[in-house]
Amino acid sequence: MPRNWLLKSEPEVYSIDDLQRDGQTTWEGVRNYQARNFLRDDAQPGDRVLYYHSNADPPGVAGLATVARAGYPDPAARNPESDYFDPKASDHDPRWYMIDVAFAEKFPAVVSLDALRQAPGLEKMLVINKSRLSVQPVTDEEFEIVVKLGREGSA
Repeated sequence: MPRNWLLKSEPEVYSIDDLQRDGQTTWEGVRNYQARNFLRDDAQPGDRVLYYHSNADPPGVAGLATVARAGYPDPAARNPESDYFDPKASDHDPRWYMIDVAFAEKFPAVVSLDALRQAPGLEKMLVINKSRLSVQPVTDEEFEIVVKLGREGSA
């Protein structure tokens, strides 16, 4: 059964519009062990994604994507020229992982963090409880509530 995720991206770095234009992209540069473990061990093709714009005005869910490729080693960790270089990464211990995501849908308006906080049924959702993880699991119920808000254009 597919899982649900919330993936955070700053829209100035890579927005839902960029994903819509490109169709698919890599989700690299995650440098938190818990988020890495989700990418390495749990995210699978077909999983559903809430695409969240962080450090935005307003921050919130901008649309939907799907996991297109399961976790695989992030080559940036081995590239000394990369901002994501990790000198401890090796062929035998890549340390950091990435996934590929594919565009699914852009909402008419961003479902703001404030709207998420006010929506019944989302009280335990990680993103509204000050989780800073860039990769977060989402329950089926939470996913459906956010999709409904997004398709209604609730900001």
